[in-house]
Amino acid sequence: MDKQFLEILLENHRNTGTYPSNTEICRLAKQLLRLMFPEKTNKHYISTNDLASKFQKLELQWIELLGQMQHVLPDTAETLVKKFMSRLPLVHSVLLTDMNAIYIGDPASKSEFEVIRTYPGFLAISYYRIAHELHRLQIPLVPRVLTEHAHSKTGIDIHPAAKIDTHFFIDHGTGITIGETCEIGKHVKLYQGITLGALSVSKDLASVKRHPTIENNVVIYSGATILGGDTIIGHDSIIGGNVWLTSSIAPYSKVYHQSQNKYIELGMDE
Repeated sequence: MDKQFLEILLENHRNTGTYPSNTEICRLAKQLLRLMFPEKTNKHYISTNDLASKFQKLELQWIELLGQMQHVLPDTAETLVKKFMSRLPLVHSVLLTDMNAIYIGDPASKSEFEVIRTYPGFLAISYYRIAHELHRLQIPLVPRVLTEHAHSKTGIDIHPAAKIDTHFFIDHGTGITIGETCEIGKHVKLYQGITLGALSVSKDLASVKRHPTIENNVVIYSGATILGGDTIIGHDSIIGGNVWLTSSIAPYSKVYHQSQNKYIELGMDE
């Protein structure tokens, strides 16, 4: 093996800090979700004492996990984990609103159990909600590991820094992208293939709001692209499929893409 190549690799090894494995991060998040939503597992607890004991064990595991990256944390791993765990009741209550929005909004859903157990939209939102809380605590890397895990499972890409309010409904979901500085209000419904993105990907704009704001009660249909940090979709609006928007629209608006399809009627050969 080329010696210069090995020396370059050795330098990288020496300079790379210690971090927990992606597998362990996702395992602990999955355990949290299973505790909050027994619909996801066949292991059910029969007393609050049993649940409290399990949460305490998980808390210690999270402290141990974050302790592996203490050198990049803004506070002690123990302090951050305790703050994170204290937010779980709120995370759970918000996820219940998301689940309800999906169940009520999708005629094909048969039960709340089905939504929690099988819907990719709920899975992606669940990981996002946990990741967002970790992001709020300025914990690096871990939030992104969780949302990218959900992305790999569902095809739904939600940046952990995005701000998303309650009753969030993702239907189907494959191909949805929600950028870092995106803000989404209450009772918003998204279909597959939507991009809520930036007009520019320049690194100089990293600290600037680059992604759109979606106000309350907005429905966005499949294939729509909405770009720009100054773009605001007014409340109670409907954005049709394949629409391309880079400017704001007023509340109660309807925006549709005009199809250029041509229809040719083919006659039967005589």
